[in-house]
Amino acid sequence: MAEISSRKRIWGWMFFDWAQQPYATLGLTFIFGPYFGAVAADWYMAQGVSETAAKAQAQSLWAGAQTAAGWVIAITAPLVGAWAGASGRKRPFFVVLTSIAIVCAALLWNLQPDGTQLMFVLAVFWIGFVASETAFNLNNAILPTLGSTEEVGRISGGAAAFGYWGGVLSLFVMLLFFAENDTGKTLVGLTPALGLDPEAREGTRAVGPFIAIWFAVFLVPFFIWTKDPPTNGERPHFKEVLSRLWDRIQDVFTRRSYANFLIASMFYRDGLGALYSFGGFYARLVLGWDIIQIGIFGIIAAIAAAILTWAGGLADQRFGPKPVIRLSCWVLIVVSLIIVGMSRDSLFGLPLAEGSSLPDVIFFICGAILGGAGGIIYSASRSMMVRHCTSSDATEAFGLFALTGRVTSFLAPALITVFTLWTGSNQLGFLPVIFLFLLGLVLLRWVHPEGDRPE
Repeated sequence: MAEISSRKRIWGWMFFDWAQQPYATLGLTFIFGPYFGAVAADWYMAQGVSETAAKAQAQSLWAGAQTAAGWVIAITAPLVGAWAGASGRKRPFFVVLTSIAIVCAALLWNLQPDGTQLMFVLAVFWIGFVASETAFNLNNAILPTLGSTEEVGRISGGAAAFGYWGGVLSLFVMLLFFAENDTGKTLVGLTPALGLDPEAREGTRAVGPFIAIWFAVFLVPFFIWTKDPPTNGERPHFKEVLSRLWDRIQDVFTRRSYANFLIASMFYRDGLGALYSFGGFYARLVLGWDIIQIGIFGIIAAIAAAILTWAGGLADQRFGPKPVIRLSCWVLIVVSLIIVGMSRDSLFGLPLAEGSSLPDVIFFICGAILGGAGGIIYSASRSMMVRHCTSSDATEAFGLFALTGRVTSFLAPALITVFTLWTGSNQLGFLPVIFLFLLGLVLLRWVHPEGDRPE
């Protein structure tokens, strides 16, 4: 069998970003998430809950499920990483995890507009999300083998940008041909394709099978061009896996830069995840946008993310990842402040004219900035992680990266839940996100710009 070229290995690795992106873009943020929020709010109102309380409870339900999923990822990702590292084989894990994600995505079709199967679909969405994110973490661990320390920032940024373009294309297809607004028409005034019934919201519900098909088709280049290195074929014992993982955990506490980076990224990634997860909820429940408007917002955000993340990768290669991460955190703090201070009727306490389009314009701009800064910060964080590990211990290291990215993933959703219920306001519920970005910035002070690799 001919050896796979370096160029094909990089493209194969990048195709995982492309294949997986719609689970986040269409599922988490712009199509299914807002649809779930609207259905859940209507379901609560049907039980006699006031409109304001129903919206808050719908947001809290989503946040609670996200919290549980974050804990599962925090526990499983390091174990999967350590097992893959000990065995030298990642492909079997990719097959199992992506299969789970694909099946769960397809089942999202079952959420009816009246709330039928609400809890079942909530569960399968987050099970698929856990599987998808765990597989994505294993894919991240391949990055150190694809180029030099100086090159990985550009490669990481290019892959993230490529993934965002996949999100843009998938969102275009959904909005043009499937997702319907309140009049039953798609973005260009068509009835949903394939004879789907707009009254039953089948066009919007088709997002699940669409994600599943997209994921399955575009994983093919990844599996063709990304291979496991030769191994001795021996399966590691569970005690050996735990021993390797414990050694890596102990190693963190002996390296100041490594420890501070993991903890800093834990906070700012938690804040970023909350903005991504609840952005669609905010647009739907605070600004009153329909699915089509949210989808257009998503296209703008994804295009900005693709362009800015690519540019961020070039900046990473020139200046290193640390200054890129710091600037992105400050930008996201500004976006969070705007979200907290804006409603349909006012901006930072100043009343707006009835029917003013200013909140819509501002939120579109915020979406573009959020998409770009979020893509940059994650790409640069992968690059910084490479500076704290070697190719031989990358699976365990990126397992810990996933652990710290998720071990407090309950924190932002939980705090948003508490602040939302306490204040009775979807906007003020975002206040804790600002504090998380600030904590991350403080801890980055002790991260060495060039990292520190184990000796």
